[in-house]
Parts: sequence; structure tokens; C-alpha cells
Amino acid sequence: MDRREFILSAASIVTLNPPGIQTAGIRMVPVLNGQYKVWTKRLGQGPLKVLLLHGGPGFSHEYLEAMESFLPQAGIEMYYYDQLGCNNSDQPDDPSLWTLERYTQEVEAVRIGLGLDNFVLYGHSWGGILALEYALHYQQHLRGLVISNMTAGMKSYLARTAWWKQQLAPQLQTTLQALEAKQDYDSPEYQRIMMEELYPQMLCRTRPWPEPVSRAFRHMNEKIYVQMQGKSEFLVTGNLKDWERWDRLHELKVRTLTVGARYDEMDPRDMQKMATLVAQGTYAYCPNGSHLCMWDDQAVYFRNLLQFLRTC
Repeated sequence: MDRREFILSAASIVTLNPPGIQTAGIRMVPVLNGQYKVWTKRLGQGPLKVLLLHGGPGFSHEYLEAMESFLPQAGIEMYYYDQLGCNNSDQPDDPSLWTLERYTQEVEAVRIGLGLDNFVLYGHSWGGILALEYALHYQQHLRGLVISNMTAGMKSYLARTAWWKQQLAPQLQTTLQALEAKQDYDSPEYQRIMMEELYPQMLCRTRPWPEPVSRAFRHMNEKIYVQMQGKSEFLVTGNLKDWERWDRLHELKVRTLTVGARYDEMDPRDMQKMATLVAQGTYAYCPNGSHLCMWDDQAVYFRNLLQFLRTC
């Protein structure tokens, strides 16, 4: 066989590989009737399966990599998943796709593609919104729900971020107010206040930030974030601005864990309240944690998470 024949033969073998083939637990799952694919990765093996929904919108699974030091060792089968438009998944330039409704349907497509049923759905931050929304539509597939560091409505979220701004020195508050009045969110000074004054207090208090957290920021899809959230973490002008689900929490009958943290950009009292409004709620509190308390209050976070998962 000459070199050209060998290449053609190898190409035909690759073409004939079945679409469900996996490499190191990675599987590209079709969504939107096969128009696009999203990246997933399985780690660990066991009867209890957990699908992880990352935050953002527009970030990736990467900052959740703390999970792989705890869940697989506990006999839990976990699945990373980059939502459409994020990191390893397809990234179409189509603003009509960046809505809560479409992402909710995407999670169901991922569930079907991975063959999951009677599983635990975990959502952190924006992923908590998505997990809650999914549960309200497809609760029959869940054996457990984790809503980590996310309140049940944008009004309570904005009340908390307003409180955080008030913790700044008076001069910084004045500067921030002036920049926001001009909607100058891309200015170096606005970004400096975010990255040096606020985020190190309320987003992740570990110094320096863990590498997976910094990597997730580098891979952020800003177009999705701006369309759904807005230009800043401190105001919501995107299509999530009217999202409120407090009055529907009673519909959740599945075992549910809510997680809050003392220094979170979400008020931990909101997560505590949420646990009382669902049928089978448990609340976990991280006294030294912030929004990413899976990093900065890790021992407490995973002790509570694993304890909950063992009850599912």
C-alpha cells in the first residue's frame, strides 16, 4: 500500500467510527436537532450520577475542576458540560440562541444524549438559575437538585450587589457611581475596581486565584454574558433582568440542597430561605466562603455537598 492509499484508508476508518465514541470520557453531544454539539466529560464511575451546570452566562466548566478532587473518590460519577457558545463546545454567532428557555431545552438534550435519568443536577451561579428552571420543567428525571450560590430572583441579587458596593471606601463608591452613570463599564478604572477591590472579596478570596478560575475568566464568551446578564456583575440589563422564581419554589418536590456563603455576592440568607420553600430542602452555609466557596471554603463546601449526595 503506498502512502496515498494508506491516508485514504485511515480517513475512511475515522469516518466510519460511530458518533457515540468516547475519548477519555469526552463526548460531543448534539443539540438543536444536531445543528451544533456541546462538549461533555465523564469522570468517575458509580450508581449516583451528577451533571454539573457552570456559571456565567458564557463561562465554562473549568472553575468547577475542584469537583474532581472529591466526587469521583466518593464513588460518584460526575459530568462536566460546557454550554453552547462556551469554551470547548460549538460557538455559533447567533444572538437568538442566548436565552434561558433555549438553554433549558439544551440541558434536556444533554441529559438524553448522555443517557442520564434519576440523576442529580448541580448548578452554580447562573447554572443555579438553569438548574432551577430545568427542575421546574423536567423534575421527573431528577433524584436530587443542588443550587449553589444563587438566589431565586434578580431583585434579591441586585439588593446584595448594591450592599457590596456600599462596603467600598467612600471615594471608590463615588468613582464607581460616576462610571456607572456614564455606562463606562469598559474603562480601566471600572475594571480595576472590579478586579482589585470587589471580586477578591466576594467572588473568590483565595490568593492568588486558583488556576482553573483564572482560566475560566480567560475563556469567557462576553457576547453571551452581555446579552443575558449585562455589562457588569452589578446590574442586570440582559434578558435575565426580570427573572423571578420565588413564587414557584413550592413546586420543587425533589431533594434539594442550597448553598450560601458569608462573603458571597448572593445573600446567604436567600439560599437559607429557599431551602424552606421547597418540599425537601437542606441548606449549607460556608462561613469563610465567597461566591466560589468550592475553592475558598473547600472543606466545608464539600463536606456538605457529599453529605447531601449520599442521601440522594
